[in-house]
Amino acid sequence: MKLSEKEKAAQKAAFRAMSPEKKLEHILTYYKWPILLALVVLLVLGSVLQRELTKKEPVLQLALVNVAVGEDLENALTADFITYDGGNPRRQEVYLYPDLYISENADTLNHEYAYASQMKLMGAIQSQKLDLVIMNREGYDVLSQKGYLAELPALLADDPALAEALAPLLVENEVVLSDNSIEVMLGEAENRERITQSVQNAIALSSLPLFENAGFDSEIYLGVIANGQHAEAALRYLRYLSSAGGH
Repeated sequence: MKLSEKEKAAQKAAFRAMSPEKKLEHILTYYKWPILLALVVLLVLGSVLQRELTKKEPVLQLALVNVAVGEDLENALTADFITYDGGNPRRQEVYLYPDLYISENADTLNHEYAYASQMKLMGAIQSQKLDLVIMNREGYDVLSQKGYLAELPALLADDPALAEALAPLLVENEVVLSDNSIEVMLGEAENRERITQSVQNAIALSSLPLFENAGFDSEIYLGVIANGQHAEAALRYLRYLSSAGGH
């Protein structure tokens, strides 16, 4: 029911006459829910604003497959590249997919983790949210055979000086062009036919200054994802890795 002006004036006078404790009790009694709703709205808006202000743009997206790195090397592979590239580390990043494990022969203990890692990796590739991968030989073989890695001579053709510097480090591997093993398993074909092609689609990293003393017990490789969205940034990243000490 709508109050008259006289009634409103009387309520205001009564409120002014209350003690501070009574005023607080009155406010909490009659306005508790609107106040709580306003606080929730402010909290949500503050959270959204804070997230937007601190969100970083991914300049590159890098996966570590069957490879673990220490904090110093991780910083060198991510934040240090942004600085080298003239970017702003507070607003830009190399987005990292760490601790991925893939294998064609994962044992029972590692099977679930390998399956989850492969789904995450394939999802990132298919959604074009992955540009580079650092991997061991097993990971390299899997990704190469599936055709996920770009042919590096074609990519490096845009930078002859870099192509010359990296030429001794380029590595060949097989890409499977066709394989009827499923048809053979299903009885739809008698003889297995597997056609492959050898291409240079990775760089051996261990001799580069940034990786020489990183503690890897076997060769590691870097590949560029064929459908990545940041080809120019990937070239700059290769130039960064090939430079002395990564600096």
